[in-house]
Amino acid sequence: MGVLFAFLAFFAFAAVFVFGILSIVFFARKEKSKGKKQLLFAGGSFAVFIISFIAFGATLSGDETEKKIEVASDEKPIVKDEEKKEPEMSEEEKAEQKKAEENAAADAKAKEEAEAKALAEAEAKAKAEAEAKEESIPREHKAALKKAETYAEMMHMSKAGIYDQLTSEYGENFPKEAAQYAIDNIVWDWKENALKKAETYAEMMSMSDSAIYEQLISEYGEKFTKEEAQYAVDNLK
Repeated sequence: MGVLFAFLAFFAFAAVFVFGILSIVFFARKEKSKGKKQLLFAGGSFAVFIISFIAFGATLSGDETEKKIEVASDEKPIVKDEEKKEPEMSEEEKAEQKKAEENAAADAKAKEEAEAKALAEAEAKAKAEAEAKEESIPREHKAALKKAETYAEMMHMSKAGIYDQLTSEYGENFPKEAAQYAIDNIVWDWKENALKKAETYAEMMSMSDSAIYEQLISEYGEKFTKEEAQYAVDNLK
């Protein structure tokens, strides 16, 4: 329809132009009756032009409106988050949910208490075993361990040197079993002891590094291991 009204408006405009020219020609020839007739035709054509133009505009407006309606119908309605509300639960459902939450909390608490109890029992058992083991150790073994710690701390002796001192008939005269228990259970930094012995030889006797090393590892000297003696010499200042 829009195209039809466009053509009609175009031809009506052309007719206005043609009839207008003819009326001027007839008036110029002083043929007034023919000139008036051409003016009437031009006026009618102009009226047709105006009506066709308006109709054409209305057709375009209608098409735009239809397109907007089609686009709007194709678009899905946007639902806001707050409008996506879940249906409310019934009282029975709420009660079941509350009960489930309470049961879960109770299970978690029970599990936590069971783990705490198991840990406490394990610690108590370990403590009891340690005490039982301590009680089972002969007095002489404990005494040998204390003596070994004293020699290590006060005289910076090596592990082998302490063992010999503990078992020597001119020393502590402990049984070999007690001395071995002491050596097996003493916790000490033997490298640090070797270094302190080396510092003593260096300061008091002005010995060379090689002489100090030999004295530290000697069977008739300090009886440190080669690794401990090397550490001591490497760290002398």
